[in-house]
Amino acid sequence: MMMRTMMETRTVVSGQWSVVSCKAKSDGQLTTDHGQNRKSERGMSLVAVMAVLTLFAIALLAVAPSVQQGVQREKELEAIRRGEEVADAIRQYVAAYQGKLPTSMDDLLEGLPQGTKKRQILRPSAAIDPLSSDGKWRLIEPTAKAFQSFGRRVQTYNNGALPSSPEPRALFDKYVTMGLVNIVDSGSESDSEEAAEEEIEIKTEKTSFIGVASQSRSRAIIAYYGIENHSKWIFTPLFRGVGVSSVPTRGKAFDNADAKPSPKE
Repeated sequence: MMMRTMMETRTVVSGQWSVVSCKAKSDGQLTTDHGQNRKSERGMSLVAVMAVLTLFAIALLAVAPSVQQGVQREKELEAIRRGEEVADAIRQYVAAYQGKLPTSMDDLLEGLPQGTKKRQILRPSAAIDPLSSDGKWRLIEPTAKAFQSFGRRVQTYNNGALPSSPEPRALFDKYVTMGLVNIVDSGSESDSEEAAEEEIEIKTEKTSFIGVASQSRSRAIIAYYGIENHSKWIFTPLFRGVGVSSVPTRGKAFDNADAKPSPKE
C-alpha cells in the first residue's frame, strides 16, 4: 500500500514538472515571436524614413538652381546699388575739386570739406565690391580700354545717342573726350562673353579714376545698360545727363547724335 502511494505521488510530481516544462517552452516561443515582430516594425520604419529623406533630397536638388540664381541676382543688384553710389561720390568729388579726379577709394571715404568738418559722400559698405573675392573695386581711368568699350555699349544701348555729362558739364566733358574721342567701331561683340584681357586691367589704388568696375569676370544674370558681364559694368558719373552729349566722337558707334536715349534697365 505504501509503495503504491509513493508511485502515485511520483507520477503526479512528474506530471507537474511536465506541465511546468511545457508552459515554460510556450512562454519562450511567445517571447521570441514578439521580438521578431518588433524587429520587423523597426525595419519598416527605417525604410519609410529613408524614403522620405530621398524625396526630400530630390526636392532640394530641383530647387537648388533657382535658389542659387536668386542669391546671385541679389548680389548683382547690391553691386549695382553700391557702384551707383560710388559713381555719385565721384561726381561730387570732381565738382568740389574743380575737375580733379580721386586716386583711391579713401579719397571718397574721407568726404568733402564743409566748414570745419567733412561731409560724407560715400558709405564704407559701398566701397566694397560684393562680386569680387577681395572686395576691391577696379579703378577705371578715363583712357582705359574698359571705359572706351563701356561708352560704346552705352551709346548702342541708347539707340546711337551718347547721353550728356552731369553738371557742370565742362568739368566732365573733358574726360569723355579723353576716353572716347578716338574710339573706332570694332564691330559687334557679345556682352555676355568674358571680357578681353586688355579690358581687365586690375588697378585698385593710386590711380586717377572716373569710374569703378568689378574684378569678377562672370556672366551676369541681370543686365546693366544691356551688358551681361560683371567686368564690363562701369559705374561712372558720365553718360547720365538727360540730353545728348556734344562731345565729338568718331566711329560707326557714335554716328547718330540725334537719337534719344532710352532708360537704363
